[in-house]
Amino acid sequence: MEMLRDGDCLELRDLDPFLAELLRQIPASTKAEGVESAERRLFSEPAAASEKELCAEWKVYVQPELRRLFGNATGIVIADLEQLASNEKPFANCTLRIPTRNGEAWLNALNQARLAIAAKFDFTESELSDHYRSPLGSRRDLSLFQVNFYGFLQEWILREVDCV
Repeated sequence: MEMLRDGDCLELRDLDPFLAELLRQIPASTKAEGVESAERRLFSEPAAASEKELCAEWKVYVQPELRRLFGNATGIVIADLEQLASNEKPFANCTLRIPTRNGEAWLNALNQARLAIAAKFDFTESELSDHYRSPLGSRRDLSLFQVNFYGFLQEWILREVDCV
């Protein structure tokens, strides 16, 4: 895979099928519904549970706006990922072009996905920091790889968009 900036686009070229599939999973990975730990992580309370009034106001006024912002960002990523949905050509060695104006949405969706996956699998800080773990022998191992890959993409997008 080659990562570069071409004018107003960030490009992931020569994507192999495995990485292309991980990219296609970003929208589904942002979903926290039904997983209490992921919901708590994405929509963490602003104060201790004893501050009932503040927490209640946060749920009424802030949480819906966060959900809207998260949904909008994910929608932009879904639209960009349509490039990987084509059945006309082989899935191997395809290119994904991300307009730089969509960089913030990608950062948002990748962050949502990373937080939700980490919460769903209850990864420890030690596991999240172990970048040398390599065998993908289980769904948990694959999910940890996914979290790290998404983090790598976030770092790259930040570097490239910050150069604007």
